[in-house]
Amino acid sequence: MTWLRLGAAALMISVVLGAFAAHALGARLSPRSLSAFETAVRYLATHGLGLLAIGLLARSGIGAAAPLGWAGALMTAGMMLFCGSLVWLALSGPAWLGPVTPVGGTLLVAAWGVLLFALLRAG
Repeated sequence: MTWLRLGAAALMISVVLGAFAAHALGARLSPRSLSAFETAVRYLATHGLGLLAIGLLARSGIGAAAPLGWAGALMTAGMMLFCGSLVWLALSGPAWLGPVTPVGGTLLVAAWGVLLFALLRAG
């Protein structure tokens, strides 16, 4: 249930952030910052769906449990680092957050790789 709950929360937050960007940030952010914010929202939604998929696979017994757990944990951490740093940077956060973004992206790639591994082991 953890991955299902986190996936639903990520999707809800992505809708809230998307609405916030559309209604409150359009005139306040530079085009580059707004683009970064929108990228964060898109990735948050995409990986929220990924967490839902991991949760459904785990509940159905498809895929090895341990790799599915790792995939969920990596995806959650990656979303927090990648999406969180992009949102913060777009809203004039500290520049030192810049290097955090690719670490989060790497975790997202690793999550999908571990999910693939879990599914390949499932047959």
